[in-house]
Amino acid sequence: MAFTGTEGAILLAGRVLFGVVLAFMGLNHFQQREAMTGYAEHKGLPAPGFSVIASAVVLIAGGLSIVVGFYPVVGAMAIAGFLLVAAATMHDFWAVPEDQQQDEMTQFLKNVVMAGGALIVAAVASQSWTYSVGVGLF
Repeated sequence: MAFTGTEGAILLAGRVLFGVVLAFMGLNHFQQREAMTGYAEHKGLPAPGFSVIASAVVLIAGGLSIVVGFYPVVGAMAIAGFLLVAAATMHDFWAVPEDQQQDEMTQFLKNVVMAGGALIVAAVASQSWTYSVGVGLF
């Protein structure tokens, strides 16, 4: 099955909305690198500075790969993996003081739902996409 016509346009709109937000989040990691490094250090991540930069690269590259259709399965799977790891390590709402639990749970759930979206993108990325560079593994 190929996504063409109206389906292709809807898929493009979803890819742009999803991928651009991910890329923007990655750009924000660079712009807020110092604060995010401090937070990663507070959460006990090894190599917090490197982790912030690596996560920024994954978010930007993965988001753009989804938007343009350049190895979208790889990009979407990288995004899903990053978001699930970040949810568990950075937004551990079960391990923070009660006054922080709601904020951390919101961030945890945001990451989980976006990881689900990335897995959906990976599943449909094996199909032909109109409005895409069409370079991928499948």
